[in-house]
Amino acid sequence: MAALVDTRRVLLKLKGFPQLIPRRYRVKKKWAATLPRITSTKLALQNFDVNYGTQFGERWPSIRISLLSEQKYGALINNFSSAQELMKGLELQGARDFVYEARARTWSPGSVGGKPRGGEELVWSSSLAAGQSGSEVPLSSQVGEGMEMAAATEPPSLSPNIKCFTFPKGDVTGFSPARLDGSGLLGYYLLDAASVLPVLALDVQPGHTVLDLCAAPGGKTLALIQTQACWRLAANDSSVSRTGRLRRILQSYIPREHSTEDRVRITSFDGRRWGELESNTFDRVLVDVPCTTDRHSLLEEENNIFTRSRSKERQTLPLLQSQLLLAGIKAALPGGVVLYSTCTLSQLQNECVVDRAVQVE
Repeated sequence: MAALVDTRRVLLKLKGFPQLIPRRYRVKKKWAATLPRITSTKLALQNFDVNYGTQFGERWPSIRISLLSEQKYGALINNFSSAQELMKGLELQGARDFVYEARARTWSPGSVGGKPRGGEELVWSSSLAAGQSGSEVPLSSQVGEGMEMAAATEPPSLSPNIKCFTFPKGDVTGFSPARLDGSGLLGYYLLDAASVLPVLALDVQPGHTVLDLCAAPGGKTLALIQTQACWRLAANDSSVSRTGRLRRILQSYIPREHSTEDRVRITSFDGRRWGELESNTFDRVLVDVPCTTDRHSLLEEENNIFTRSRSKERQTLPLLQSQLLLAGIKAALPGGVVLYSTCTLSQLQNECVVDRAVQVE
Protein backbone atom coordinates (compact mmCIF):
# COMPACT_ATOMS: atom_id res chain seq x y z
CA MET A 1 0.00 0.00 0.00
CA ALA A 2 2.87 2.34 0.90
CA ALA A 3 4.49 1.58 -2.44
CA LEU A 4 1.27 2.56 -4.26
CA VAL A 5 1.09 5.89 -2.39
CA ASP A 6 4.72 6.60 -3.21
CA THR A 7 4.04 5.88 -6.89
CA ARG A 8 1.16 8.40 -6.94
CA ARG A 9 3.39 11.03 -5.36
CA VAL A 10 6.05 10.45 -7.99
CA LEU A 11 3.49 10.74 -10.78
CA LEU A 12 2.20 14.03 -9.33
CA LYS A 13 5.69 15.45 -9.22
CA LEU A 14 6.28 14.37 -12.81
CA LYS A 15 3.00 15.90 -14.01
CA GLY A 16 4.86 18.80 -15.53
CA PHE A 17 7.10 16.42 -17.48
CA PRO A 18 4.70 14.16 -19.42
CA GLN A 19 7.56 12.60 -21.37
CA LEU A 20 8.84 11.03 -18.11
CA ILE A 21 5.46 9.47 -17.21
CA PRO A 22 4.90 5.91 -18.44
CA ARG A 23 2.46 5.85 -21.38
CA ARG A 24 -0.10 3.76 -19.47
CA TYR A 25 -0.46 6.58 -16.92
CA ARG A 26 -0.75 9.43 -19.38
CA VAL A 27 -4.17 11.04 -19.83
CA LYS A 28 -4.95 13.20 -22.88
CA LYS A 29 -6.78 16.38 -21.97
CA LYS A 30 -10.28 16.39 -23.44
CA TRP A 31 -10.65 19.93 -24.70
CA ALA A 32 -14.31 19.56 -25.75
CA ALA A 33 -15.24 18.49 -22.23
CA THR A 34 -13.01 20.77 -20.16
CA LEU A 35 -13.10 24.08 -22.06
CA PRO A 36 -16.34 26.06 -22.45
CA ARG A 37 -17.45 26.42 -26.08
CA ILE A 38 -18.38 29.92 -27.19
CA THR A 39 -21.17 29.68 -29.75
CA SER A 40 -21.14 31.75 -32.91
CA THR A 41 -24.16 33.75 -31.74
CA LYS A 42 -22.44 34.65 -28.46
CA LEU A 43 -19.28 35.59 -30.31
CA ALA A 44 -21.36 37.85 -32.58
CA LEU A 45 -23.01 39.50 -29.57
CA GLN A 46 -19.63 40.12 -27.94
CA ASN A 47 -18.38 41.68 -31.17
CA PHE A 48 -21.46 43.90 -31.53
CA ASP A 49 -21.34 44.99 -27.88
CA VAL A 50 -17.80 46.27 -28.38
CA ASN A 51 -18.18 47.84 -31.83
CA TYR A 52 -21.79 49.01 -31.83
CA GLY A 53 -21.56 50.07 -28.21
CA THR A 54 -18.90 52.55 -29.32
CA GLN A 55 -20.68 53.46 -32.54
CA PHE A 56 -24.15 54.11 -31.08
CA GLY A 57 -23.34 54.96 -27.48
CA GLU A 58 -26.38 55.11 -25.19
CA ARG A 59 -28.68 54.15 -28.09
CA TRP A 60 -27.08 50.70 -28.38
CA PRO A 61 -29.06 48.96 -25.56
CA SER A 62 -32.40 49.60 -27.30
CA ILE A 63 -30.96 48.60 -30.69
CA ARG A 64 -29.54 45.47 -29.04
CA ILE A 65 -32.97 44.47 -27.75
CA SER A 66 -34.45 44.95 -31.21
CA LEU A 67 -31.84 42.75 -32.86
CA LEU A 68 -32.31 40.00 -30.27
CA SER A 69 -36.10 40.02 -30.62
CA GLU A 70 -37.93 37.47 -32.74
CA GLN A 71 -37.90 38.42 -36.40
CA LYS A 72 -41.18 39.58 -37.91
CA TYR A 73 -41.89 38.86 -41.55
CA GLY A 74 -43.70 40.77 -44.24
CA ALA A 75 -45.76 39.25 -47.04
CA LEU A 76 -44.74 40.54 -50.48
CA ILE A 77 -47.86 40.20 -52.62
CA ASN A 78 -47.48 38.41 -55.95
CA ASN A 79 -49.25 40.60 -58.50
CA PHE A 80 -49.38 37.68 -60.95
CA SER A 81 -51.62 35.67 -58.61
CA SER A 82 -55.14 36.30 -57.31
CA ALA A 83 -53.86 39.34 -55.43
CA GLN A 84 -57.07 41.24 -54.67
CA GLU A 85 -58.79 38.35 -52.93
CA LEU A 86 -55.61 37.54 -51.05
CA MET A 87 -55.14 41.12 -49.79
CA LYS A 88 -58.73 41.24 -48.50
CA GLY A 89 -58.04 38.12 -46.48
CA LEU A 90 -54.86 39.57 -44.99
CA GLU A 91 -56.65 42.79 -44.07
CA LEU A 92 -59.30 40.78 -42.22
CA GLN A 93 -56.47 39.22 -40.19
CA GLY A 94 -55.25 42.68 -39.19
CA ALA A 95 -52.30 43.01 -41.59
CA ARG A 96 -51.71 46.23 -43.51
CA ASP A 97 -49.83 47.18 -46.67
CA PHE A 98 -47.02 49.35 -45.25
CA VAL A 99 -45.99 50.60 -48.71
CA TYR A 100 -49.49 51.95 -49.37
CA GLU A 101 -49.61 53.56 -45.93
CA ALA A 102 -46.16 55.10 -46.50
CA ARG A 103 -47.34 56.68 -49.75
CA ALA A 104 -50.41 58.03 -47.99
CA ARG A 105 -48.41 59.84 -45.33
CA THR A 106 -45.09 60.49 -47.05
CA TRP A 107 -45.29 64.25 -46.67
CA SER A 108 -45.69 65.79 -43.25
CA PRO A 109 -48.66 68.04 -42.41
CA GLY A 110 -46.22 70.97 -42.57
CA SER A 111 -45.94 70.73 -46.35
CA VAL A 112 -48.29 72.26 -48.88
CA GLY A 113 -48.61 70.92 -52.41
CA GLY A 114 -45.49 68.80 -51.95
CA LYS A 115 -43.41 71.87 -50.97
CA PRO A 116 -42.38 72.93 -47.47
CA ARG A 117 -43.89 76.05 -45.98
CA GLY A 118 -41.71 79.11 -45.76
CA GLY A 119 -38.66 78.66 -43.54
CA GLU A 120 -39.47 75.04 -42.67
CA GLU A 121 -37.17 72.11 -43.30
CA LEU A 122 -38.41 69.51 -45.77
CA VAL A 123 -39.15 66.31 -43.85
CA TRP A 124 -40.02 62.79 -44.81
CA SER A 125 -42.09 60.52 -42.60
CA SER A 126 -40.19 57.53 -41.21
CA SER A 127 -43.27 55.40 -41.80
CA LEU A 128 -41.23 53.53 -44.41
CA ALA A 129 -39.93 51.53 -41.47
CA ALA A 130 -42.42 48.68 -41.80
CA GLY A 131 -45.51 50.87 -41.61
CA GLN A 132 -44.89 52.03 -38.05
CA SER A 133 -45.92 55.50 -37.00
CA GLY A 134 -42.44 56.69 -36.11
CA SER A 135 -41.32 60.29 -35.85
CA GLU A 136 -40.44 62.51 -38.75
CA VAL A 137 -36.77 63.26 -39.36
CA PRO A 138 -34.79 65.37 -41.83
CA LEU A 139 -34.01 63.54 -45.06
CA SER A 140 -30.30 64.18 -44.61
CA SER A 141 -30.21 62.16 -41.38
CA GLN A 142 -32.75 59.36 -41.98
CA VAL A 143 -31.25 55.91 -41.60
CA GLY A 144 -33.10 52.60 -42.03
CA GLU A 145 -31.80 49.35 -40.49
CA GLY A 146 -29.13 47.91 -42.72
CA MET A 147 -29.38 50.72 -45.30
CA GLU A 148 -28.38 54.37 -45.12
CA MET A 149 -30.67 56.49 -47.24
CA ALA A 150 -28.89 59.24 -49.13
CA ALA A 151 -29.87 62.86 -48.63
CA ALA A 152 -32.37 64.09 -51.22
CA THR A 153 -34.61 67.02 -51.93
CA GLU A 154 -37.70 64.86 -52.13
CA PRO A 155 -38.64 61.30 -51.17
CA PRO A 156 -38.39 58.52 -53.76
CA SER A 157 -41.51 57.73 -55.74
CA LEU A 158 -42.89 54.48 -54.37
CA SER A 159 -43.97 51.94 -56.94
CA PRO A 160 -47.74 51.40 -56.66
CA ASN A 161 -47.21 47.81 -57.80
CA ILE A 162 -45.17 46.76 -54.75
CA LYS A 163 -47.47 45.63 -51.96
CA CYS A 164 -46.05 44.26 -48.72
CA PHE A 165 -48.26 43.43 -45.74
CA THR A 166 -47.09 43.48 -42.13
CA PHE A 167 -48.82 43.15 -38.79
CA PRO A 168 -48.81 46.24 -36.55
CA LYS A 169 -46.08 46.96 -34.03
CA GLY A 170 -46.49 44.71 -31.01
CA ASP A 171 -48.57 42.16 -32.92
CA VAL A 172 -46.56 38.91 -33.11
CA THR A 173 -49.04 37.15 -35.40
CA GLY A 174 -47.28 35.15 -38.09
CA PHE A 175 -48.29 34.61 -41.70
CA SER A 176 -49.40 31.17 -42.77
CA PRO A 177 -47.46 29.51 -45.60
CA ALA A 178 -48.39 30.82 -49.04
CA ARG A 179 -50.80 28.71 -51.09
CA LEU A 180 -51.08 28.05 -54.81
CA ASP A 181 -53.85 29.83 -56.65
CA GLY A 182 -55.82 28.54 -59.63
CA SER A 183 -52.96 29.26 -62.02
CA GLY A 184 -50.46 27.36 -59.89
CA LEU A 185 -48.65 30.45 -58.51
CA LEU A 186 -47.97 31.27 -54.87
CA GLY A 187 -49.82 34.28 -53.49
CA TYR A 188 -47.08 35.95 -51.46
CA TYR A 189 -43.42 35.67 -50.52
CA LEU A 190 -42.37 35.94 -46.87
CA LEU A 191 -39.34 38.11 -46.18
CA ASP A 192 -38.04 40.73 -43.80
CA ALA A 193 -40.10 43.79 -44.72
CA ALA A 194 -36.93 45.93 -44.66
CA SER A 195 -35.75 43.99 -47.71
CA VAL A 196 -38.35 45.85 -49.77
CA LEU A 197 -36.83 49.25 -48.94
CA PRO A 198 -33.85 49.06 -51.35
CA VAL A 199 -36.19 48.18 -54.23
CA LEU A 200 -38.45 51.11 -53.39
CA ALA A 201 -35.47 53.47 -53.12
CA LEU A 202 -34.09 52.26 -56.48
CA ASP A 203 -37.13 53.89 -58.12
CA VAL A 204 -37.36 51.66 -61.20
CA GLN A 205 -39.30 53.32 -64.01
CA PRO A 206 -41.01 51.64 -67.01
CA GLY A 207 -38.50 50.65 -69.67
CA HIS A 208 -35.49 50.51 -67.38
CA THR A 209 -32.78 47.87 -67.66
CA VAL A 210 -31.92 46.63 -64.16
CA LEU A 211 -29.04 44.63 -62.66
CA ASP A 212 -29.36 42.81 -59.35
CA LEU A 213 -25.68 42.04 -58.79
CA CYS A 214 -26.03 39.78 -55.71
CA ALA A 215 -29.52 38.44 -56.31
CA ALA A 216 -29.86 35.25 -54.24
CA PRO A 217 -31.85 34.11 -52.35
CA GLY A 218 -34.32 36.11 -54.44
CA GLY A 219 -36.59 38.33 -52.35
CA LYS A 220 -35.38 41.62 -53.85
CA THR A 221 -35.30 40.15 -57.36
CA LEU A 222 -38.92 39.11 -56.94
CA ALA A 223 -39.79 42.59 -55.65
CA LEU A 224 -38.11 44.14 -58.70
CA ILE A 225 -40.24 41.99 -61.00
CA GLN A 226 -43.36 42.99 -59.04
CA THR A 227 -42.79 46.62 -60.04
CA GLN A 228 -43.64 45.47 -63.60
CA ALA A 229 -41.34 48.26 -64.81
CA CYS A 230 -38.20 46.32 -65.71
CA TRP A 231 -37.72 46.05 -69.45
CA ARG A 232 -34.82 43.67 -68.89
CA LEU A 233 -33.59 42.32 -65.57
CA ALA A 234 -30.24 40.64 -64.97
CA ALA A 235 -30.14 38.65 -61.72
CA ASN A 236 -26.65 37.49 -60.80
CA ASP A 237 -25.08 35.57 -57.92
CA SER A 238 -21.65 33.99 -57.76
CA SER A 239 -23.05 30.79 -56.19
CA VAL A 240 -24.50 28.27 -58.64
CA SER A 241 -26.53 26.57 -55.90
CA ARG A 242 -28.03 29.89 -54.82
CA THR A 243 -28.99 30.85 -58.38
CA GLY A 244 -30.62 27.43 -58.65
CA ARG A 245 -32.78 28.31 -55.68
CA LEU A 246 -33.51 31.69 -57.25
CA ARG A 247 -34.77 29.98 -60.41
CA ARG A 248 -37.10 27.76 -58.38
CA ILE A 249 -38.50 30.76 -56.52
CA LEU A 250 -39.24 32.66 -59.72
CA GLN A 251 -40.90 29.58 -61.23
CA SER A 252 -43.23 29.47 -58.20
CA TYR A 253 -44.27 33.11 -58.50
CA ILE A 254 -43.82 34.36 -62.07
CA PRO A 255 -45.66 33.10 -65.19
CA ARG A 256 -43.35 31.71 -67.84
CA GLU A 257 -44.16 34.44 -70.34
CA HIS A 258 -42.90 37.04 -67.85
CA SER A 259 -39.67 35.22 -66.95
CA THR A 260 -38.28 34.36 -70.38
CA GLU A 261 -34.55 34.75 -70.98
CA ASP A 262 -34.99 38.03 -72.84
CA ARG A 263 -36.80 39.50 -69.81
CA VAL A 264 -35.13 37.89 -66.80
CA ARG A 265 -31.57 36.65 -67.23
CA ILE A 266 -30.10 34.62 -64.35
CA THR A 267 -26.31 34.22 -64.24
CA SER A 268 -23.61 32.91 -61.88
CA PHE A 269 -20.66 35.20 -62.56
CA ASP A 270 -18.21 36.68 -60.10
CA GLY A 271 -19.93 40.00 -59.43
CA ARG A 272 -16.59 41.75 -58.96
CA ARG A 273 -15.94 41.35 -62.69
CA TRP A 274 -19.31 42.59 -63.93
CA GLY A 275 -17.91 46.00 -64.81
CA GLU A 276 -15.62 44.27 -67.30
CA LEU A 277 -18.42 42.11 -68.73
CA GLU A 278 -21.13 44.76 -69.23
CA SER A 279 -20.04 48.32 -68.55
CA ASN A 280 -22.30 51.36 -69.05
CA THR A 281 -25.33 49.12 -69.62
CA PHE A 282 -27.98 49.44 -66.88
CA ASP A 283 -30.34 52.25 -65.82
CA ARG A 284 -30.58 50.84 -62.30
CA VAL A 285 -28.12 48.68 -60.37
CA LEU A 286 -28.84 47.06 -57.00
CA VAL A 287 -25.73 46.03 -55.06
CA ASP A 288 -27.06 44.13 -52.04
CA VAL A 289 -23.72 42.79 -50.83
CA PRO A 290 -22.83 39.84 -48.56
CA CYS A 291 -22.35 41.13 -45.01
CA THR A 292 -22.37 40.04 -41.37
CA THR A 293 -26.20 39.94 -41.48
CA ASP A 294 -26.52 41.15 -37.90
CA ARG A 295 -29.84 39.65 -36.82
CA HIS A 296 -29.09 36.25 -38.37
CA SER A 297 -25.68 36.22 -36.68
CA LEU A 298 -27.33 36.83 -33.30
CA LEU A 299 -30.15 34.31 -33.63
CA GLU A 300 -28.97 31.42 -35.81
CA GLU A 301 -25.99 29.07 -35.52
CA GLU A 302 -26.46 27.63 -38.99
CA ASN A 303 -24.42 29.39 -41.69
CA ASN A 304 -23.21 31.95 -39.13
CA ILE A 305 -20.33 34.09 -40.35
CA PHE A 306 -19.03 34.39 -36.79
CA THR A 307 -18.09 30.72 -36.81
CA ARG A 308 -14.39 30.62 -35.96
CA SER A 309 -13.57 28.88 -39.22
CA ARG A 310 -14.98 31.87 -41.15
CA SER A 311 -13.02 34.59 -39.33
CA LYS A 312 -10.88 35.38 -42.40
CA GLU A 313 -13.99 35.62 -44.59
CA ARG A 314 -15.51 38.05 -42.09
CA GLN A 315 -12.40 40.22 -41.95
CA THR A 316 -12.24 40.57 -45.74
CA LEU A 317 -15.91 41.53 -46.16
CA PRO A 318 -15.28 45.30 -46.57
CA LEU A 319 -12.84 44.61 -49.41
CA LEU A 320 -15.32 42.31 -51.18
CA GLN A 321 -18.10 44.85 -50.68
CA SER A 322 -16.00 47.66 -52.14
CA GLN A 323 -15.12 45.56 -55.18
CA LEU A 324 -18.77 44.67 -55.80
CA LEU A 325 -19.90 48.29 -55.45
CA LEU A 326 -17.23 49.49 -57.88
CA ALA A 327 -18.31 46.81 -60.36
CA GLY A 328 -21.92 47.97 -60.01
CA ILE A 329 -20.94 51.57 -60.65
CA LYS A 330 -19.08 50.59 -63.82
CA ALA A 331 -22.10 48.58 -65.01
CA ALA A 332 -24.43 51.58 -64.70
CA LEU A 333 -25.20 53.94 -67.54
CA PRO A 334 -24.08 57.57 -67.17
CA GLY A 335 -26.81 59.26 -65.17
CA GLY A 336 -28.08 55.89 -63.89
CA VAL A 337 -28.70 54.97 -60.26
CA VAL A 338 -26.64 52.54 -58.17
CA LEU A 339 -28.06 51.52 -54.79
CA TYR A 340 -25.81 49.88 -52.20
CA SER A 341 -27.48 48.01 -49.35
CA THR A 342 -26.56 45.65 -46.51
CA CYS A 343 -28.21 43.90 -43.58
CA THR A 344 -25.74 45.25 -41.04
CA LEU A 345 -25.30 48.37 -38.92
CA SER A 346 -21.52 48.31 -39.26
CA GLN A 347 -19.95 51.58 -40.41
CA LEU A 348 -17.05 49.60 -41.88
CA GLN A 349 -19.49 47.80 -44.17
CA ASN A 350 -21.69 50.81 -44.95
CA GLU A 351 -20.32 54.36 -44.86
CA CYS A 352 -16.67 53.35 -45.23
CA VAL A 353 -17.37 51.17 -48.28
CA VAL A 354 -19.37 53.94 -50.00
CA ASP A 355 -16.74 56.57 -49.17
CA ARG A 356 -13.99 54.39 -50.58
CA ALA A 357 -15.93 53.76 -53.80
CA VAL A 358 -16.58 57.49 -54.25
CA GLN A 359 -12.89 58.25 -53.79
CA VAL A 360 -11.85 55.60 -56.32
CA GLU A 361 -14.37 56.77 -58.91
